[in-house]
Amino acid sequence: MPNYHAKLDTVLRAIADPTRRAVVERLARSPAVVSELAAPFSMALPSFMQHLRVLEDAGIVLSHKQGRVRTVSLRPGALDVVHVWLGEQRTPAEHQADRLGIHLTRVTPKET
Repeated sequence: MPNYHAKLDTVLRAIADPTRRAVVERLARSPAVVSELAAPFSMALPSFMQHLRVLEDAGIVLSHKQGRVRTVSLRPGALDVVHVWLGEQRTPAEHQADRLGIHLTRVTPKET
């Protein structure tokens, strides 16, 4: 369990920054080259690269360089630890409401 919490802390710290969250949101659509990722932000490229390094160190993104072009992609499953943690925080009342909703969709006749 300690590894789970350490990973969760690392990922949450990495996505706490709005620039890094925006990068993750962009990469959720498709991989991108660094210059494309950096374009919307008004900061020097070395500063932007620090943001990418934080995301990479947290295991959220992967990057590879071919020639002079560095491409960054979202690591599959990288945010699963956050999803699991959020699921654990759901209240018993939310679980009961979910079960009630499932029950009602099964027993309520559909209108035609």
